[in-house]
Amino acid sequence: MTSKKRILSGMRPTGRLHLGHLVGALNNWVKLQESYHCFYMIADWHALMSEYEDTKDIRTNSYEMVKDLIASGLDPEKSVIFIQSHVPEHLELYMIFSDITPLGWVERCPTYKEQLREIKGRDLTTYGFLGYPVLQAADIALYKADVVPVGVDQLPHLELTREIVRRFNTIYGDNVFPEPAPLMTKTPKLLGLDNRKMSKSYGNYISLSDEPIDIEKKVGGMITDATRVKLTDVGHPEACNVFSYYTIFSSTDMVSAVKDWCQGAKAGCTDCKKRLARVLSEHLEPLRQKRVKISDQDVKDILNEGRKKASQAAGETMAVVKSLIHFA
Repeated sequence: MTSKKRILSGMRPTGRLHLGHLVGALNNWVKLQESYHCFYMIADWHALMSEYEDTKDIRTNSYEMVKDLIASGLDPEKSVIFIQSHVPEHLELYMIFSDITPLGWVERCPTYKEQLREIKGRDLTTYGFLGYPVLQAADIALYKADVVPVGVDQLPHLELTREIVRRFNTIYGDNVFPEPAPLMTKTPKLLGLDNRKMSKSYGNYISLSDEPIDIEKKVGGMITDATRVKLTDVGHPEACNVFSYYTIFSSTDMVSAVKDWCQGAKAGCTDCKKRLARVLSEHLEPLRQKRVKISDQDVKDILNEGRKKASQAAGETMAVVKSLIHFA
């Protein structure tokens, strides 16, 4: 396992994992663990940066996330699954990186600007939230990740990480950190139920742990083809978010049938959404069945073992770093 290239990736425990996480990350994570030495992190320090006013759910969300990860196919025998705050070296390296990162580098981060625009009701104009890309760089560098799975929208974050580790290597020498390369992941485009980006912050998602009755209710509220007012109106499936879900979660035959219903005005949008709810429930049923068998004690055992493995790798890195900055 040590001969494999390393990967570090993580998610913030700010709510339940949803379909967007499944198709956008988890399915890929499961595949990657066969070819890479993978560190998968529950990023609770990152969650604190936006949820600092109400922290009561972070621990519960962290445990629930582990259940979702295992139910989705991650194997703790193949991947290191751990909670970020359980490994204190993350904050140690974050502090060092903060000292060498020019302010202008983090101020230009596009995701930071987007979050300030889109997320209402929370004050994100804080030092911590501005600096979260630096912590992200520390997360990646701490495990000397060779590659990081990213989508196109995350490339600026990874480039900032590359700039920071390059600056560290230039100042202190020894090239202790590799410059992580992007591992571009092709993922289906899945919008939220309201046609915006699917996000826990927007509440426009279907959770992996949702029951069929909840899925039916949520799908029933989805926005359909705005030009189709009456049952007899011809539909335009290519412009309908409901249809896009069929293309991802159902068979080719089902997709063709739905397209025919819509374009031929053979079924209404309400019926179409009810069918989609059943498709999604059937898709998630194996995950639900596996998930209910995972106990809290199982989660604790997985996280304890993950902490040990992550701490060993992090400790080795920080021993070198502290020697270079003469803190050893």
